[in-house]
Amino acid sequence: MKVIIAAGGRGTRIRSVASDIPKPLIRIDGVPVLEREIVSLRDQGFTDIILTVGYKHELIEEYFGDGSSLGVGIEYYVEESPIGNAGALFKLRDRLTEDFLFLIGDALFDIDFSRFIAAHREKGGLVTLFTHPNSHPYDSSLIVADENGSVLQWLTKEDIRPKYYQNRVNAGLHIISPKVLDICGIDGEEIGMERDGSIIKADLDRDLLRPLCGSGKMFCYDSPEYCRDMGTPERYSSVSQDVLRGIPARKNLKNKQRAIFLDRDGTINRHIGFLTNTDELQLLDGAAEAIRKINQSEFLAVVVTNQPVIARGEVTFEGLREIHNKMETLLGKEGAYLDGIYFCPHHPHKGFDGEVPELKIECNCRKPKPGLLLRAAEDLNIDLESSWMIGDGERDIDAGKNAGCKTALIGEEDLGQDMTGSSLLELVNRLIK
Repeated sequence: MKVIIAAGGRGTRIRSVASDIPKPLIRIDGVPVLEREIVSLRDQGFTDIILTVGYKHELIEEYFGDGSSLGVGIEYYVEESPIGNAGALFKLRDRLTEDFLFLIGDALFDIDFSRFIAAHREKGGLVTLFTHPNSHPYDSSLIVADENGSVLQWLTKEDIRPKYYQNRVNAGLHIISPKVLDICGIDGEEIGMERDGSIIKADLDRDLLRPLCGSGKMFCYDSPEYCRDMGTPERYSSVSQDVLRGIPARKNLKNKQRAIFLDRDGTINRHIGFLTNTDELQLLDGAAEAIRKINQSEFLAVVVTNQPVIARGEVTFEGLREIHNKMETLLGKEGAYLDGIYFCPHHPHKGFDGEVPELKIECNCRKPKPGLLLRAAEDLNIDLESSWMIGDGERDIDAGKNAGCKTALIGEEDLGQDMTGSSLLELVNRLIK
């Protein structure tokens, strides 16, 4: 698969780090971020690369040459004047005969592209976005998708957002069919020409991707793997520290992951019995801080929760999604996020008014059975023996044991758990030094 990397960034927000070179040449632990991208691609078999360059492009060309020193083939498309971050795609249209990877050249990533591509081919869409949660969703464009991953809305920072939302952000990695260039309504021949005193440009998000929302032709691929923007001095510092600790490579789903599985009610939010609407959800003191600490570690933060209120007919799937959206929104405001939420909608006991008969079953996912943890382990390549289950009740501890995890209980009971603490934050502080 051909790879196109947009490497024309000027880096105006990060001038205090490096003001005299293109943003993709900024070094992290002595290596330009763009070189790190190319090496990651090469190691996974992607060697046919086109760099679209502009600002001080001669420095990039001088550094990488034809790519042979890195074991890849590199060609360049030089924008003598800016034509938008998607303008070069139209100029390269004749060379794009099949789906291609289109990546930004100023973010640090280390992901399993084979999983990404497999998901794209399975959905059969024209575009697949690599999406993930991040620590600043309020400052990012949000992707809203249905249960099948089909993108419904693309909400920029300037758009009016719902009160509560899922922390799902476009990471800047895309698989795109060249057909998108043909159906978007833009005349590629006009790109770069002057009209009414301004140069005609093409913007990737505005002109190519956002118009596909709701069409059933664009999907998201959710992953907890490492892909982070380094566009501000603060984010650059954070990414640099992650590289020194070896976190990006270890987060690649080719490698076994460690997770801290979290019960929801009584662990993250206040336990009130059967929680049935968003107004009832309140985060426990210290919960966001605890999850933020997990995010900054090598563990994934994964919620596993029994939600029999669905089978009982007290909450719909959409209603539960809204409750979880509130949880993610509140966590996001405090710089914390969840790498996955897994829930059991079943309930074995019948006889409730308004119950959903098809969900009144004995299942393998209702804790204390380990089904939710096993499903997460399959999705995210989790090493269960190196992972922890934290909850506030016997079902949580038993589910963790049944999955092969170590267990920690919020409370003072002796349920045979490996650790006991008064709160999620206390336990996480002891687990993550």
